This record gives sequence, structure tokens and C-alpha cells, in this order.
Amino acid sequence: MANSANDRAGPGAGESGATETFNMSFTLNGAPVSRRVPLDARLLDVLRYDCACPGTKEGCGEGECGACSVILDGLLVNSCLVPAFQAAGRVVTTVESVAADVASALNVTGTSQCGACTPGIVMSIRWLLERPEIASNVDLREFLSGNLCRCTGYDGVVAGAEAALTLRGIPMRGVARPGPGDRGGSRP
Repeated sequence: MANSANDRAGPGAGESGATETFNMSFTLNGAPVSRRVPLDARLLDVLRYDCACPGTKEGCGEGECGACSVILDGLLVNSCLVPAFQAAGRVVTTVESVAADVASALNVTGTSQCGACTPGIVMSIRWLLERPEIASNVDLREFLSGNLCRCTGYDGVVAGAEAALTLRGIPMRGVARPGPGDRGGSRP
């Protein structure tokens, strides 16, 4: 993967191999930023390579795993599916801006093993924390089903989400626990 707009050549590249670029200004984790990026860049690539936000991970590149989740103008999105130009003039929040209490709640409950899925899970939980009216009525296992974790049976992930919600004083409805015959799996 290329590391800057000057190194990337894609469908917009001319005969010289130069990629057409544009100036993209947006708000990133509360601060205004402006970067020159390729017209065909994904938001994921701009965040990782042009804005030094390596916490946003590429898992599948197809919007299936949730590792690249960010909050774009209040919406939880898979940044691998968002063309960068769609974020111009908007507000982007990444895992780098997550409060320590959320990370602590997840660490205490053993949410992560290899860590590949953690940024996406953290962003999903953060999005939920900002919406207590939704959080108090959601089934956490179902809500987190957009985040693929190949290491856990999701008990730690759900416990981490519950702990984060509890720390923020958000009441929750009952969460279905796996039964004795349920062996977990890669989805909650």
C-alpha cells in the first residue's frame, strides 16, 4: 500500500502515472485538517496514510468486518467503503479520540485478543455511548454483529460494551447470554 498521495496510482492516473488529486478539508477528531489526496482514495487510506490515524484498520476492504469503522457526521460507517471526497467538509471521528474510560472498560473485560477488530468495536461502542436513548434499548450482541472477531466468542466484547455503558450511567435492557450448547463463533 502506498504511503502518500504522491505514491498512489490508481484508476485516475494518467500516462505519466501521476494520480489526479484534490484538496480535502474536513474536521478530524475535533481539529480542522486539509490534505491533498487522490480523487480515487478511500477515506480509510486518507486517515491511515495522510492523517496519521493508524488505529483505523483495514480488515476485509469490503465493508464486512467493521475494523475500519469511524463516525462520519454522527453516522457509524465502514471507512473502506467511503470515497474520501465524500468526507470533504464533514466531521470524522476515529478510534484515536476515544476516551480512556471506554478503552479501560474494554481492557478490563478481556475484549481483545489479537487486536485486529478492537478499533471497530471501540468505535461501535463509542457511537452507542453517544446515543443513550438507543443504547438502553439495544441487544448488544445484535448491535455488535457488524464487527467480525475471529478470536473470541464475543462474551468479552459484550461484557466490555456493558461495562462502558455502565460507566456512563446508561441503563440497558437484558442481554441474551449463550446457552450451554452454544459454542460462540466468529459473530456475536
